[in-house]
Amino acid sequence: MPPTATEAPLLPPARRSRPTTSLTFGGVRSRVARSLRQAAPALLAYTAVRVFALLVLGVWAHKEGHGIWPTLAADWDSKWYLGIADHGYERTLGTEYDANNLAFFPLYPYLVKGFAVVTPGSRASVGLVLAVVCSFAAAWGVFAVGNRLHGRRVGILLTFLWACLPVGLVEWMGYTESLFTAFAAWSLYAVLTGRWVWAGTLAALSGLTRPTGIALAAAVSLCGLIALRRRFSPRVLAGTLLAPLGWLAYVGWVGLRLGRWDGYFAVQKLWHNELDGGVETLRRMREFLAYDSTPELFLVIVTATLLASVVLWGLSVWDRQPLPLLVFTGVLLAIVLGSGGVYFSRARFLLPAFPLLLPVALVMARASRRFLVLGVTSAVLCAAYCGAYMVLVWPSAP
Repeated sequence: MPPTATEAPLLPPARRSRPTTSLTFGGVRSRVARSLRQAAPALLAYTAVRVFALLVLGVWAHKEGHGIWPTLAADWDSKWYLGIADHGYERTLGTEYDANNLAFFPLYPYLVKGFAVVTPGSRASVGLVLAVVCSFAAAWGVFAVGNRLHGRRVGILLTFLWACLPVGLVEWMGYTESLFTAFAAWSLYAVLTGRWVWAGTLAALSGLTRPTGIALAAAVSLCGLIALRRRFSPRVLAGTLLAPLGWLAYVGWVGLRLGRWDGYFAVQKLWHNELDGGVETLRRMREFLAYDSTPELFLVIVTATLLASVVLWGLSVWDRQPLPLLVFTGVLLAIVLGSGGVYFSRARFLLPAFPLLLPVALVMARASRRFLVLGVTSAVLCAAYCGAYMVLVWPSAP
């Protein structure tokens, strides 16, 4: 029987030795197939939510006379990633944020560029397909974490809830959230199962994908250091050292490219995205909640998401989630809430913080059938409506 929330260890137990046959290609393939079969209901639930949301978007867009392909594949941040794939990075800092693409990390646009060479279609279509494929890898990883900690039912519900987030449509857009969440989920799973080299490698890749990759690096490295204090292991040391390398490599490269040690942070300052301890976040929340008599719906969704995330992190601490999950979501929350940058994208920035949904998944797993049906139906309808509203009505980036 899997451990309950209060019994879950802060760090993964030491792994038992495995038969040599498990290291063969056939053994690995068998384990992957078995894991995929176990995750199949979660992946079907994820697919159902996303397809329904896409159908609602299509019907709404048709009535409004909008096309959905440009919105999903080549709008807003997607333009920046496609521009990097087409032309590379800027060589100077400049004075305007909309002329500097060094704020965007390189792995996703270079993957788009690489796959576009060997596949048909435009780079925009390749980027969208890549995001969709990565979203399934992410959903699989989300299930794996939930299943590892609390069993299959909770794993399925956790995956379903991740699909139903109000900004979940971004998972099927030409953005980096799906790729980053895939790295985060499987890296955390690797820590929970004692696969430290895999954990560090995936954390390093996440650090080449989004600036918030430093949150995953912090989770892996901190837990690795704690494990090393208990008992030295070359694999734990390797994972601990690997985890921050991707983020440090890109930040260092930007500094070299701009000829200044703080080059990356100068770029973030140009984008008004400095850490201010949460002053801007609190100001915007106060503005919407106290002074705006008719607040924009999407900004209400963002504000509600931020407040709910803080509450859910507190519940996660109360439930004694494993330390890697708490550190990852805690640092990610600190970055998102403590930033002085744009407010309306912050719900999207928290999309990879799927462990915050574990308390809700646990409640749903114990709920009556009637409550579960009501909750599932409401979540799906809310996800479909909010996603369509986000890209068809809200005038700015998700």
